[in-house]
Amino acid sequence: MTEQAQLFIDGIWTDGSTGRTGAVIDPATGQPFATVAHASPADLDRALAAAERAFAEWRAVSPYERSKLLRAAANLLRERAPAIARLMTREQGKPLAEALGETVGSADHIDWYAEEGRRAYGRLIPARAPGVRQIAVKEPIGPVAGFSPWNFPVSQAVRKIAGALGAGCTIIIKCPEETPFSCVELVRCFIDAGVPAGVVNLVFGVPAEISEHLIPAPQIRKVSFTGSIPVGKHLGMLAAQHVKRCTLELGGHSPFIVCEDADPDEAVKLGIALKYRNAGQVCAAPSRFYVHERHYKRFVDAFVAGSEALAVGPGDQDGVTMGPLANARRLEAMEGFVADAEARGAKILTGGRRIGNQGNFFAPTVLTDTPEDARLMIDEPFGPLAPIAPFADLDEAIARSNSLPFGLAAFAFTRSERTATLLGDRLEAGMVSINHFGIAAPETPFGGTKESGYGSEGGSEGLDAFLQTKFISEVGLRDAAA
Repeated sequence: MTEQAQLFIDGIWTDGSTGRTGAVIDPATGQPFATVAHASPADLDRALAAAERAFAEWRAVSPYERSKLLRAAANLLRERAPAIARLMTREQGKPLAEALGETVGSADHIDWYAEEGRRAYGRLIPARAPGVRQIAVKEPIGPVAGFSPWNFPVSQAVRKIAGALGAGCTIIIKCPEETPFSCVELVRCFIDAGVPAGVVNLVFGVPAEISEHLIPAPQIRKVSFTGSIPVGKHLGMLAAQHVKRCTLELGGHSPFIVCEDADPDEAVKLGIALKYRNAGQVCAAPSRFYVHERHYKRFVDAFVAGSEALAVGPGDQDGVTMGPLANARRLEAMEGFVADAEARGAKILTGGRRIGNQGNFFAPTVLTDTPEDARLMIDEPFGPLAPIAPFADLDEAIARSNSLPFGLAAFAFTRSERTATLLGDRLEAGMVSINHFGIAAPETPFGGTKESGYGSEGGSEGLDAFLQTKFISEVGLRDAAA
């Protein structure tokens, strides 16, 4: 293993100052193929100093000029997308087509923030007295500590980097040790586009050590985290202790409702695509299927057939439609979910087992008769498990959908405008998509409710997360003297 992913601090690619490294594992083989440098406290302090110094310069760059640099980065990302996608597939496991789609789509996110950053409008507020001018302006909040996950190594990091830079902030982005190389190449696009030294800093290392060093640091004014609910709660409390603004995009357990008047064939088609994308390792993937009893058997039969038709294998092989789980931890988790569900009376109609004895492959799995108290119905599986349950009454399906303390995404199928409106109003989720997959576009807000987090990435809300409002009230000297 001679290849090593480096840190990027104050415009320089560097190994960690203490020489600590971690192995990068190919999830299709389970074997290490490279290493990643780990940042020390001294490295983090250098990144903090760089982000603070660069902020004074970057915030003074006009939104127009920042926009040009971001657009150049987006174009470089598109040009380099095939090579970056191959890196991502090797270190994360997803099929090459998915990796390519993620990379190209990430360039669209950069373009969005390039333009939205030019529209950080303030407002003039009518005054109560003559000669007084009252203005509310938007200013960049300051250096950002960003933490991104391994399931979408480019698209999740890019939301934080591009959002921060578009608003005029600098950032220290802590990317996942499991998938460092695609993140390195993402950052390289910003650097090669001409973003000044210190504006973007990339670190890897032990997650707890890095977060507990960066978040309390006085230079950091904003925290943005995407990841699990337990970690998000911890980081949120740490940020609150130091009065740092925080955006948390955490896990979910998304319901997928097929109403009595729905087209079950269309619902199955989308359900399979969403469930098994990235081997189910998607925070907004449907993970509880509630199907009206009229369509239940037809839906289940079609879902089983579609699951069995998927080609599971290494993501770089032709024809593969589902790759391995990203790490051995997820493989063990799937086995635990299935064993618990079976013990409680669930029926496994297909899958439910590991595939082979090399790599992290797990068969697409469909379960029925899974009781509501099974772990699979309570905790987010984050893998290729699809429990399907019937319902007779829509109120019952909505109540079951809302019964958990999570609220990231929800999906539903209906032919009725009235029912669609009802579902949109009553489903407790930050994002509700009806009759299609309509979330995660750059121009739309992405975020959850309840324990699935707060704040949004994407849309105008995604830029606002990196801005603070300043109120200015002034009166001319002549008016004041009078």
